[in-house]
Amino acid sequence: MDVTLHLAQDPAADALLGRSALAALTGMLLDQQIPMEWAFKGPRTIADRLGTDDLDAHEIAAMDPEAFAALLSEKPAVHRYPGSMAKRIQQLCQYLVEHYDGDAEAVWRGVDSGAELLRRLEDLPGFGKQKAQIFLALLGKRLGVAPEGWREAAGAYGEAKSFRSVADITGPESLAKVRAHKQEMKAAAKAAKR
Repeated sequence: MDVTLHLAQDPAADALLGRSALAALTGMLLDQQIPMEWAFKGPRTIADRLGTDDLDAHEIAAMDPEAFAALLSEKPAVHRYPGSMAKRIQQLCQYLVEHYDGDAEAVWRGVDSGAELLRRLEDLPGFGKQKAQIFLALLGKRLGVAPEGWREAAGAYGEAKSFRSVADITGPESLAKVRAHKQEMKAAAKAAKR
């Protein structure tokens, strides 16, 4: 991986996301209940606090859970819920160590179908179907990982020229369009409940 992403809207954080599979997965894991830019800046913040240029699944998986939670809790906190997200990140890293020898990119390397890649992503701790589909779309649209049938497996998130998720962000203008789409979806959901 070595591409330019614009998810954190911060050059150093986006550079890490574009070159590190584990950073990209961690950002996606953090992307809930906080602004998207905050979530995707998290991997850079964690790496900085660990004193490294990248995240290492073996290192994070082996860390003392309380020490890792304290690292995420330092001000400014990596997430609104740093303790629970620290636990989730460690579970993700432990899974990657156990199933992929700590190599996050191995989750998609050599996979020949979108359906298989979606299954592998859904198997990751903290990745439900929607999060897996969004990440699959990010892989296909921004990171050049496009096994046969990836768009179909990603569902609506795989559609070309859409602005539904982080997979569609290429800069500030597309970020605003994605944000507007999310607000429309929330308003529609609220109206449907009435």
